[in-house]
Amino acid sequence: MLRQGRVSEAQRRSLETLLPRFGIPYAAQRLDLAGAFAHDGAPSIAPKVLEIGFGMGETTAVIATTHPDIDYLGIEVHSPGVGALLKQIGEQGIANIRIIQHDAVEVLQHMLAPDCLDGVHLFFPDPWPKKRHHKRRLVQPRLVALLASRLRPGAYVHMATDWEEYAQQMLEVLSGEPLLQNTADGFAPRPESRPQTKFEARGLRLGHQVWDVVFRRRQPA
Repeated sequence: MLRQGRVSEAQRRSLETLLPRFGIPYAAQRLDLAGAFAHDGAPSIAPKVLEIGFGMGETTAVIATTHPDIDYLGIEVHSPGVGALLKQIGEQGIANIRIIQHDAVEVLQHMLAPDCLDGVHLFFPDPWPKKRHHKRRLVQPRLVALLASRLRPGAYVHMATDWEEYAQQMLEVLSGEPLLQNTADGFAPRPESRPQTKFEARGLRLGHQVWDVVFRRRQPA
């Protein structure tokens, strides 16, 4: 569901002024990804990477500015997070991000065509630590199968979490998807493409650990 939360004045202004330009309204029909990232009227031929649940958008903004030759589609339901990322887009002049404020599963099912993505990021999703809440976790076999179907052959899915038990679940679920293949022997080293957040750095100083899993869609036989 959409989550409004407490929106600051700066975030509210960004939502009002920038969402019409950088936001994509949800619609139960296929999205023209190349057209959504058009430059000067020309469809974008850049690779397309989806990020599910970008939070307040700090990592998304860093990745997008570091890789201006890649288009990033972010999905987030939390209004303050959408406003915060839009604020960074405006302040930094970021042109290669688009945002959909809607449920990720419905976007994947209805808006994104099979074999349309070059990558998927899912960083630090809600771990729902209590056992009775594990069914609410985003990383489940049905979602991973849906994600895999939206990846081009050779495209990647990169997940990260600081909850070890959830990391094991991610590894097991991804390993169980026939379309995907692990790029590492178990967990992967943190790719340089995923910048370390202040929250993560603080956790590492306190002795916490972060686990990354990186899989790729298998090439057709």
